[in-house]
Amino acid sequence: MRYWVGVTDNAWFDFLSREAPDEVNFWQPSGRAPFTQLQPGAPFLFKLKKPFNHIAGGAFFVKFSALPISMVWDVFQRKNGAATRADFEAMIRRLAADKGARDPLVGCTVLSEPFFWPREEWIAAEPYWKNNVMVGSYFNSGDQLGARLWNAVEARRSLPIVAEHPMGERYGKPVLARPRLGQSGFQVVVTDAYQRRCAITGESTLPVLEAAHIVPYAEEGPHELQNGLLLRSDFHKLFDKGFVTITPDLKVEVSRKIREEWFNGKAYYRLHGQRLASLPLDPAHYPSPRYLDWHNSARFQI
Repeated sequence: MRYWVGVTDNAWFDFLSREAPDEVNFWQPSGRAPFTQLQPGAPFLFKLKKPFNHIAGGAFFVKFSALPISMVWDVFQRKNGAATRADFEAMIRRLAADKGARDPLVGCTVLSEPFFWPREEWIAAEPYWKNNVMVGSYFNSGDQLGARLWNAVEARRSLPIVAEHPMGERYGKPVLARPRLGQSGFQVVVTDAYQRRCAITGESTLPVLEAAHIVPYAEEGPHELQNGLLLRSDFHKLFDKGFVTITPDLKVEVSRKIREEWFNGKAYYRLHGQRLASLPLDPAHYPSPRYLDWHNSARFQI
């Protein structure tokens, strides 16, 4: 199993260890990923900077994406490791190469199910770490050094190390399985799967695109790609209220209620009956017919 140990900002770690979130954004002030061969579900460990030269926790890799700074707070909020938007943007701009850029790209590494060990359980990095490594390093549990480190990680993860967590649960054994998405991860995964284009209109102006649940999360709809659509903000509202739906054969239907209630809607009715303008490249990631059936029958206003 290949995994990553990333050099971690101490203040970021301290803030999030007190928050106990379900996912985090391990951001960097550049839009480029420092790793290119990490698989979804792979462990991602946090190696603190001096004076705390220790591995102090970790999480599971979901996805890397580059987003403009204007969006990153909206997507992740306190999961960025800062209490306010102003604090977060100040940290980014202080480290950005182009400090005058109006809306610089931020490298966002989405990590799920983070774990933060108490200080007495931290692993000294010195036996595993080269001092000239500035960003992070791959390890492999199949070789001697990687196996030693991973055995130490496993020993600590088996402890009830998250007693402060609201649910008090222990974390399960890490495997290269599909990582569990939270709301922020759902937004990033859906946005990139649809190539940053509205599924209905093909619109690619990123600030007006939103990840929509087909079955709402509040009604037991999961944070899964197959339960998601990337929609322009007005279509997102219409979809949630049942004035627009998508049929299982991936065609748009617009309710007559728009015309009846507001005597308008020509811009929407032009799309009635058309096939979706944008879909994920992999058909396995298309919206689930089961979820679309639910929306057609339970939400769409005929």
